[in-house]
Amino acid sequence: MSGWQTFKDKIAVMWRSRDGQSPDEKKAWRPGPISLLVLIAALLLLILSWYWSREPGVFWVDFEQDGRAAVTGYATTHALASVANTLLEKPGGYLSNDIFVPGVYLDNIPNWEFGVLVQVRDLSRVLRNDYSRSQSQSREDPDLARAEPLFNFDSESWILPATEREYRKAIELVESYQQRLTDSTQPDTQFYARADNLREWLAVVEKRLGSLSQRLSASVGQARLNTDLAGDPAADSATPQPDVIIVKTPWMQIDDVFFEARGTAWALVHFLRAAEYDFREVLAKKNATVSLRQIIRELEASLEPLRSPLVLNGTGYAFFANHSLVMASYLSRANSAVINLRELLDQG
Repeated sequence: MSGWQTFKDKIAVMWRSRDGQSPDEKKAWRPGPISLLVLIAALLLLILSWYWSREPGVFWVDFEQDGRAAVTGYATTHALASVANTLLEKPGGYLSNDIFVPGVYLDNIPNWEFGVLVQVRDLSRVLRNDYSRSQSQSREDPDLARAEPLFNFDSESWILPATEREYRKAIELVESYQQRLTDSTQPDTQFYARADNLREWLAVVEKRLGSLSQRLSASVGQARLNTDLAGDPAADSATPQPDVIIVKTPWMQIDDVFFEARGTAWALVHFLRAAEYDFREVLAKKNATVSLRQIIRELEASLEPLRSPLVLNGTGYAFFANHSLVMASYLSRANSAVINLRELLDQG
């Protein structure tokens, strides 16, 4: 036992020589005040990031004014102003131009915001150039003429001026146009719900949905035949192109495209609901109301909650899901329905 005791004493001396404490004197580690503050701050940032990354729900488009049916155009302008307001007033506010944590490292919602913003810009342009004018040489509405370029302001400007400030100005101008639209003493302010006007906007929607569905499908990469000049033997392009094109969305951009598509679908659900009311007589005459509702249904289905913490990118029939392909399926069907609706509106 004396030899064993001597060995223990030698070990104790060695420990004292290393840190000045014997093993018996060592205490369990406890976080200090600074460590606790860091842990609490990290936890709060994590919770805040999760809260800010939630997509807003679909809201009800207002079809009534003072308890009675609203004038033609009220629903569309209400939807445009409300969607733009949601872009700025949702939890966390507008995040695309954030330079502070946690907004600076969140990318899903900024891409969602960009999808919404593109639709706001498209509708504001059509509202200025088509809905509010009776013909190509008629005078454009002064409020809409100022609002449309403000919506096209740099989406990532932080200051001097801030993006939010310019977009709020545009929203106020749209609301001013809406107010004059409901004033019977101002007959010069009009909203023309004609089939050709609706076709103009749907033509833009068709292109947006077609582009997004292609980008979503390219998440797995594929070889595509070049059909850019198909159908016109005299067609030509600026530079020669190969017959087969390899298309693949970069791995780091897959979730960006996915959330941009979600933002696009979210905005379009509101704008299409408004169009169903404002263009109800045109749609009924063309027997096209059901076609419009089918587009809305496909887009609503694409907004089902994402049950995965990550945007999965399985290849085709692989074991793991491919959320981009699921989203592309909904948008492709909505795009086909838009094409059919435009054909119906084009018929006499």
